[in-house]
Amino acid sequence: MDYRSTMPWHAKPAEEICKELKTSTEGLSDAEAALRLKAHGINELRKKENRTILQMLWEQLKDPMIIILIGAAILSFVLHEALEGGVILFIVSVNAVISIIQEKKAEASLDALKKMTTGRAVALRQGEESNIPASELVPGDIVFLEDGSMVPADIRLLDSSSLKIQEASLTGEAIPSEKDADKILDESCSLGDRSNMAYSSTLVTYGRGVGIVVATGMNTEVGQIAHMIDSQNEFDTPLKKKLTSVGKTLTIVGLVVCALIFAIGFFYKQPLIPLLMTAISLAISIIPEGLPATATIVLALGVQRMAKRGAIIRKLPAVETLGGATVICSDKTGTLTLNKMTVTQIAIASDVGSGKARPTQSALKMNGSYYELIRAGALCNNAEFDPDNPGSILGDPTEGALIVLSQKFGEDHGDLEEDCPRLFEQPFDSHRKRMSTINEVGGKPVVFTKGAIDELIPVCTKILTAEGERPITDEDIESVRRISDGMASDALRVLAFAKKSIDTVPEDDDADVEFGLTFIGLVGMIDPPREEVKAAIKTCWDAGIRTVMITGDHRITAVAIAKELDIWHKGDTVYTGDELDEMSDNDYNNAVRTTSVYARVTPEQKLKIVEALKRTGEIVSMTGDGVNDAPALKAADIGIAMGLSGTDVAKEASDMIITDDNFTTIVDAVKEGRRVYRNIQKVIQFLLAGNISEILTIFIATLFNFPAPLLAVHILWINLATDTLPALALGVDPPEADVMKHKPKKSGTLFEKALVIRVITQGCFIAAATLIAFFIGLRDDLPSGQAMAFCTIAFSQLFYSYSQRSNTKSIFSKGLFENKALFVSVLVSAALMLVLVVIPPVREVFALSSLDADEWLMILGLSLIPTALIEIQKAIWHFVSKYSHRRQTGGQHAR
Repeated sequence: MDYRSTMPWHAKPAEEICKELKTSTEGLSDAEAALRLKAHGINELRKKENRTILQMLWEQLKDPMIIILIGAAILSFVLHEALEGGVILFIVSVNAVISIIQEKKAEASLDALKKMTTGRAVALRQGEESNIPASELVPGDIVFLEDGSMVPADIRLLDSSSLKIQEASLTGEAIPSEKDADKILDESCSLGDRSNMAYSSTLVTYGRGVGIVVATGMNTEVGQIAHMIDSQNEFDTPLKKKLTSVGKTLTIVGLVVCALIFAIGFFYKQPLIPLLMTAISLAISIIPEGLPATATIVLALGVQRMAKRGAIIRKLPAVETLGGATVICSDKTGTLTLNKMTVTQIAIASDVGSGKARPTQSALKMNGSYYELIRAGALCNNAEFDPDNPGSILGDPTEGALIVLSQKFGEDHGDLEEDCPRLFEQPFDSHRKRMSTINEVGGKPVVFTKGAIDELIPVCTKILTAEGERPITDEDIESVRRISDGMASDALRVLAFAKKSIDTVPEDDDADVEFGLTFIGLVGMIDPPREEVKAAIKTCWDAGIRTVMITGDHRITAVAIAKELDIWHKGDTVYTGDELDEMSDNDYNNAVRTTSVYARVTPEQKLKIVEALKRTGEIVSMTGDGVNDAPALKAADIGIAMGLSGTDVAKEASDMIITDDNFTTIVDAVKEGRRVYRNIQKVIQFLLAGNISEILTIFIATLFNFPAPLLAVHILWINLATDTLPALALGVDPPEADVMKHKPKKSGTLFEKALVIRVITQGCFIAAATLIAFFIGLRDDLPSGQAMAFCTIAFSQLFYSYSQRSNTKSIFSKGLFENKALFVSVLVSAALMLVLVVIPPVREVFALSSLDADEWLMILGLSLIPTALIEIQKAIWHFVSKYSHRRQTGGQHAR
């Protein structure tokens, strides 16, 4: 049944809607929900179907590089070289199949990651709040909405408290819409004016609400907007564009070199058909057919590995950027710490007089004295115990610590809320840094307020003592601040509480009740640092990555935690949000260079910090979890959302989600990003050096009017059999032990100068060995020379693949079986080569002659020479680098 179109929900009272949907304010039973899920389907928009194999094949055939290869095959047939043309088409077909398989694997990886980022919703099931996948919502479910969440379905509101929802995706209205569950509207009311409705995929920016699901999946309003469904092409990454551009450039170069070779051959009056086939062979050798596809699968595999370690990459380009991060701006709570707040110190008026807080265990012995403070903390609170996980908290950990505290003092949170029902709420926001509720206490409304000490004291006019309320004095305020600073110096988070009795409950949801309050007391709670984070921060430091803590906590608390974690070092600066507000852009630029801790910072100030860091040339990763963190996450080079505590808004704005909210997971992701980046460079270096060797081999032979050392089919086979498999294996090479010991490489420097030099020199080494083998075999006849050249260049590249695992360390520094995929790929490629040369029918297809034992020994020796030269090159570089470092260090000591 299409509920969306059968009833104007905004024009009906709640009772009628519940009757229509056969539900109640107690929600659905699990059995009924399962039946409805089967009837209505999952709560998801219909996804754009993945491309078919035929569509992928067409994409392959449209590739300029493939067009040239097909053209070469056709030309072979025209020139009566049917065997060569057939082999070219066969190898092109195999290459296309491999590319399609790779792309299918990449699509499957991304589909799996999409499932991992599916949102969740809090709904009433069996009369209790349950955190369930949003995809399992059905019409009739009772759903809870809160600040920062994404509306999971079309919902008719039953209750709302200062609720505002950003509906720009549906209405185009940039200003959040204010919601009022009690209104009943005209049937003709437009979508943007339906203040008693919340629509799927819109964002809650303020307040709280409860509603009944009236439509899910494609029956929602957003389900009608087709262009919103799967509009992003996940494979069109900057890296792939860059590699495709390189491929096109090499294709053009290939055509130019073809013309040049043809001109040289024509000058030498060589036979036209062999000359043409030689030119085609050279063009083929230049084209790195598998480079973009190989890089894509390396990226996709890297994303899968990150997901297994708790880092879900939402946008593939983030993998490239991660390896170049220079600064990680991290929230404190939950990321650097355990996010398990525990109240350890308490202070009320009697303690204020002494100037010292009392440990919680000591306060438990004086239960009655602390009752007002304990009650305020439990009632001005939106957290609750999770009925499905005893001991766990649903809601903010800070608020959770307060209800655990009330439990320790013998107050059952559920009973307290039942005895003192909530009548009104003024929600917390990042500007006021306060939250207030009005509860019925003894038949009268009482305001309870909690907040940061600096924000609460100014709205207090009285203090609660054992004798009752009295005006608060400057001495009281001084003593309260002294106690607060003492708690903060112990790395405690400090919350202040106040109350006042009122005559009537405000009718306006936006009414301000935070004035003329009576100060009750303070609580100090600690969220201890994660044990593993200190080591992760040191890893970042060694890797040239600066860690910056950004927190809303007090300066003293923030610095205490930062010192414990080694984030703050001697000479570092610390700024608060108020100090940042007084800075110009130039001051910001200077400040961010030395600041390791930002305290009392608002989400809006996070954005300015990110912008300043980027202006100074840093590659910035920024963590966030709140609604207002979204601009900073968007602005950062890598926006990182928290998977556990993060709002849907933050997750939508991010490039990466860490599922455990742990800083070490970010560091692991950076390490994996560097691994992916370096492995792609290894693949590029391996493939292009092989192509350079083929180009030089044929070009030099043609330039000096020698016969072609390699035929087109030989080159195609090398590119398929001895290039593709080792290249893929290099793409999954384990990270080097010192991958986090080097300074980060800035994004966009994939083709570094050193890489280009290595590609050319290593290509020359292989070409030289190939030409020597060719001339040795040519003493017998041309097929022998071509067979020796073919085997030498193929086996050279197989041996050479092992030296590509590190550009600085010896080939012997890594175990032979450390990269099992490379070991297997080299064995398979070598076996395929032997099949070609040893089995007579196959050997004839490739126009090769048989080789005797002496020739095989020469091939083996010559094939090892390029690898040996590369290892000598590494040793020389290592010696020069070490000597240069010693001279610099000695010079510094001398100074």
